Formats: sequence, structure tokens, C-alpha cells
Amino acid sequence: MKGKLLPIVCVLTLLGACSVPKDVAYFQGIDRLTTADLERMNQTYATTIAADDLLTINVTAWNTTVVAPFNPPPFAYIPQGETSVAADSKLTTYLVDKEGYINFPVLGKVHAAGLTKAELIDALQTRIREYVDGAMVHVQIVNFKITILGEVSRPGSVNIRNDRVSILDALGMVGDLTINANRKNILIVRDNNGHKEYGRLDVTNPEIFASPYFYLKQNDVVYVEPNNAKKRNANYSSAQQYTLTIISTILTAASVITTVVVALRRK
Repeated sequence: MKGKLLPIVCVLTLLGACSVPKDVAYFQGIDRLTTADLERMNQTYATTIAADDLLTINVTAWNTTVVAPFNPPPFAYIPQGETSVAADSKLTTYLVDKEGYINFPVLGKVHAAGLTKAELIDALQTRIREYVDGAMVHVQIVNFKITILGEVSRPGSVNIRNDRVSILDALGMVGDLTINANRKNILIVRDNNGHKEYGRLDVTNPEIFASPYFYLKQNDVVYVEPNNAKKRNANYSSAQQYTLTIISTILTAASVITTVVVALRRK
């Protein structure tokens, strides 16, 4: 009977091994995409400024003295719970308040939330040029970070310096997925104006490029869950440990009972 079962077990093992690449390889079928598919997947994305963002803003002109009122001495704003913020840029930082405004020198309150960096730059340049001809403005978000948890090589928070970051960029920053990662069900948790929303990504499918979650936003949380193989191993290990604990308890109890019985008989 055992001899008959052995070939079946071997075949099933081989089939399981052959299925592994299907769960590991990224962008499967990308070579079969048509030009129309690629056009559909193209998307433009620009980071928008949100409440609680921290901005550095620098105003320049040919004569730096005339824009000095718009560039006060630098200071660092560190939100509660944070150990550091990029203040090494030697520029004043501006916190976007809950109503979406920053308090800017000379101009007073300027609305920033909901605007892209380019839109805020245009708005500031338009107003500052009423005072200084040809003034130029540079804006940078300095507290743009994402958190990546689960089956990645180096889980944790990552500070982003670029204007935009994709899920692929983010995974590259933490050393890629582990072999035990479920590549078909990556969870993105996002805060959208105080409301939590989430989406799922499958990096084995090239359709990921068309997902609204392909590009990440400030404070997104990425969670990569373990694949079924690791879940089974974890369950087996837990069950095995539980069984060993039970057996150890029974043996200890039996030893105690035996010791008591022997002691009673000697009396």
C-alpha cells in the first residue's frame, strides 16, 4: 500500500513545486499587453498637500535682500512623538493646520491643503511678485513618510524625498518582499481627510499599474501578509508546541503521582 502511495505523493510534490513561480514572479503576462492596454495603464500622479504636512518654502530673487522678509531665520518644528524632522535644509518649516492653511511671512494665511506643490508655488509666486519682480519659490514636503509592515526584508517607516513614490519604489526601499510574502493581496491603508480607506494590490499582475493605489500618499501604511505556506507552517509549529506542552504536563503529573504512590506504600 505504501509503495502505491509513494508515486502519488511525489507527483503532488512536484506539482506544488511547479506552482511556486506563479506566486512569486512579478508582472506575469506583461509581454502580452497590447498598446491599448499600456495606454490605459498610464497615469499621471502628483502629490497633494494635506493637513499636518510640514513644508519648507524658499523665496529667491536676483537681489536676495529684497526677498529677506519672505525667508525668516530657520527653525525646526518637531511634531509630538517624532524624534526628528528634516530640518537640515536650513529653511523655515511651515505646518499646514487643520483648516489647510500655512502662516506665511508678509502674506499671512495662505491656503495650501489640496494643492499640488506646483499649484502652491504658482499661488505664492503670484502674490509675492506683487512685492518683488521675478521672485521664485521652491516648496518641499519634508514629513512625507510611509510605513511598510509584514513580509518584507526591512519593515519600518521610510521618509520620502521625491514628489511621488509607487508601491514598487516603496518595496525596493525596504529590500523587497520575502519569499514568504503573499504577492497577490498587499494591503494599502490610507487616511483620506480623516477617513480610513484601503485597497489591495497584486504585484504578480501587470494591472497593478492602473490601480489608484499604485502611487502612495503621505502616511500610507503598506501591509504584506504571509503566504499560505508560511501560515500552515506557523499553525503546525503552534500545534506542535501545544502538543509538547500537553505531553510535558501529563508526564510531570504522572511523575508526581508515581512519587506520591511510592511514598505512601513505603509507609
